[in-house]
Amino acid sequence: MRLEYGFHLSEVDVPCFAVEAIEGIGKLFTLATLLVNVLETKSKVEIVFHGLNPEDPESKISAFKEIASGSESSAAFRYELGKGGHIHGSSSYYRWLTVTRA
Repeated sequence: MRLEYGFHLSEVDVPCFAVEAIEGIGKLFTLATLLVNVLETKSKVEIVFHGLNPEDPESKISAFKEIASGSESSAAFRYELGKGGHIHGSSSYYRWLTVTRA
């Protein structure tokens, strides 16, 4: 299923993004640069990381933090792990991460 919609970033208080299970390191680089730009105008963003095994979300979060730490703005970022878990009846695991400006 594909759903297409449009909105302006100014219309949401807390932007949310997703990193899907099949997406690789390129998505994390793109997300890190997007995060730097969005946090110039928003106080926080929420990201859900999805994986096919229990380690996937956590390893993607670690890689994401490492990439984002290269930015001059990264000293102003705080990370807070949110809810994570397993979707019953599937092979899907997830973890939410909130990134705020310090």
